[in-house]
Amino acid sequence: MSRPADPRIAELERRADAAAGAGRGDEALRAWEQLLGLQPQHARAAFHVGSQALKRGDLVAARELLERAAALAPDEPATHFHLSVAKRLVGDPGGELAALEQALAADPYFFPALLAKAVAVERQGKQRRAARLYQDALTIAPPADRRSPEVQAALEQARAAVAANQQALDEFLAARLDPIKRSHAGARLDRFAECQDLMVGRKRAYQPQPTLLNFPRLPPIQYYDEAEFPWLATLEAETEAIRAELVALIEADSPGFTPYVATAPGAPVNQWAELNHSRRWSAYFFWNDGVPVAESRARCPHTAAVLDRMPLPRVPGRTPSAFFSTLAPRAKIPPHAGVTNTRLIVHLPLIVPPGCGFRVGNAVREWVPGRAWVFDDTIEHEAWNDSDHLRALLIFDVWNPALSAAERDLVAAMFGGVDAYYGSEG
Repeated sequence: MSRPADPRIAELERRADAAAGAGRGDEALRAWEQLLGLQPQHARAAFHVGSQALKRGDLVAARELLERAAALAPDEPATHFHLSVAKRLVGDPGGELAALEQALAADPYFFPALLAKAVAVERQGKQRRAARLYQDALTIAPPADRRSPEVQAALEQARAAVAANQQALDEFLAARLDPIKRSHAGARLDRFAECQDLMVGRKRAYQPQPTLLNFPRLPPIQYYDEAEFPWLATLEAETEAIRAELVALIEADSPGFTPYVATAPGAPVNQWAELNHSRRWSAYFFWNDGVPVAESRARCPHTAAVLDRMPLPRVPGRTPSAFFSTLAPRAKIPPHAGVTNTRLIVHLPLIVPPGCGFRVGNAVREWVPGRAWVFDDTIEHEAWNDSDHLRALLIFDVWNPALSAAERDLVAAMFGGVDAYYGSEG
């Protein structure tokens, strides 16, 4: 039989909250301390008493109490943040960073933790990684009239770090790209020059705006004219053979289908919450981030051979990407945009029950099995399956045909340069 709740607990909580709300901090602390004496495993009491210990410099008590509070209430980002301060002050940088990661896992938009993480990473000498974190912190910083002098100073430091990183990245990329530019002497490279300016933050991109790289002055076309891609007829002619391999995979419940959305812990999920790590939208990759998936290609040799005949872009570590895409009954893919307009996306419909649809910008279409299309996925798009059956496509990417050969070479080299620049810090 459970013990009845101690009525003193609720009364002390009420007194502490009322005193804090009225600005009587000492009275609030006394109430929290009394409460903690009655119930040592009270998360809020441990947090408030620990935070006050941190303020007065009692780091041993602060760390113990805040660790207790964090264990009792792991979804409270402020607790992890205060614990990170205590760990930094006792000379535990690894513990500080771990606590900040926990704070951001609880709330990816918790500004104090994101800013503190950038500072901590910068102290480790990882200026490039810190600059990217500072950029994220600047994006979600509170309005100027709500910033303390300390926060304002930290944001000035953030802007300086971001500017220095942009300059360093610009110089790093120039060393890699200039020889390629010279090899394309006479080619028109003004669009690429603007693209490079966008990558290093020298210029601002306007709509339509991909999530990673916007190549300027490319036409914002929702669905492309199929006549621009004569190889589509070859692809469509292979529909039945490709579908047969897909059906065999599904009927055998073959491994290899993985959730298409798999956001890392602590990263914002936004509109992807319902599909994050869910098999409702799955992919069976033949090429993934530029790497061929040998097992998938062996199981579906005909599909792999057809893909090998397509004009897939080659950017190591990035593309091609080619996969079967399945969408479960009654599932929806929310509106979103792709990473760069330097590539386009091809859909070959394979299994399409009634009630499925696709929107790119203002244009809505229904898939027809065997009828492929090409679209720009940096324009907002969404998909739905309102049927009671599985929907399946073959999806892969191709270069945007508006890019010249020189621009393709430079885009590939720039992505490689960006990956090498940030990859040097892991």
